[in-house]
Amino acid sequence: MAPSATRRLLEQVVPTLPGSPTPPTRDPRLDLLTARELEVLSEIAAGASNAEIGAHLYLAEGTVKTHIGRLLAKLGVRDRVGLVLFAYETGIVAR
Repeated sequence: MAPSATRRLLEQVVPTLPGSPTPPTRDPRLDLLTARELEVLSEIAAGASNAEIGAHLYLAEGTVKTHIGRLLAKLGVRDRVGLVLFAYETGIVAR
């Protein structure tokens, strides 16, 4: 069998074998977020306070609170801890 045919066959069969790792899927909720919301989420995951986020991103603290409220609603999480977990689970931030 030609090497190219073998490679294509393996690409098709290996993922269906028991115990094969499944590729990570992108969380569709990421598509709901604006670029600014992703920046705010990254700052939250880094442990920044609202005032620190505002200073770093040149936003009023009230605007930061608005972004956080929208993040909570769009992602369906209860609090900042949920936002941090989401950021790590989706790879927005890494250890």
